[in-house]
Amino acid sequence: MFGESGSCAEYAEKYLSYLSDVFNRVDYRTIQTVAEIFEKARGEGKQIFFIGNGGSAATSSHFANDLGKGACVRGTAPFKAMSLVDNVSLITALANDDGYENIFIAQLQNILNKGDVVVGISASGNSPNVVKAIEYANTRGAITIGLTGFSGGRLKELARVCVHIETPAGEYGPVEDMHMILDHLITTYLKMKLVKESAR
Repeated sequence: MFGESGSCAEYAEKYLSYLSDVFNRVDYRTIQTVAEIFEKARGEGKQIFFIGNGGSAATSSHFANDLGKGACVRGTAPFKAMSLVDNVSLITALANDDGYENIFIAQLQNILNKGDVVVGISASGNSPNVVKAIEYANTRGAITIGLTGFSGGRLKELARVCVHIETPAGEYGPVEDMHMILDHLITTYLKMKLVKESAR
């Protein structure tokens, strides 16, 4: 795209057009399933945990914020959303003592209950700490969700539900863009649905 662009404006046009093409290949039914899982968790008072590395860690924090605060409606039960990437002291202690591949599973071992939801976000789908945590969550009766890119990797195989953004390997930007769009799409939908239901 860059080689075919004579300016940033032209590059923006091509980039955003490409994002549209990528999203049009997504199975929208999996997005609906994720929204339904979040709704059920809220209704049953279950926790929803988000995990990821790098840009996916930022998405984890953002998603937990948007679901836990942005999707809340006064007078209704909240979404109990938490990002497991945000406690730097805990993460560095776990990484230092137990290995970086254990930073998420170690946290889940302390707080995960049957029926809770674990959302693993990984462009490659092969981040060892995310894969390990999802494997553990599956054994504990949690509901696992994957947000992936590229070919999907192990996470696509392991997660009970996976929203897969199919792209060439290494194309992090578009994948992470799409994951953030999923965040805003799902959380705004859930809030508007709650607003409508609470107004009845």
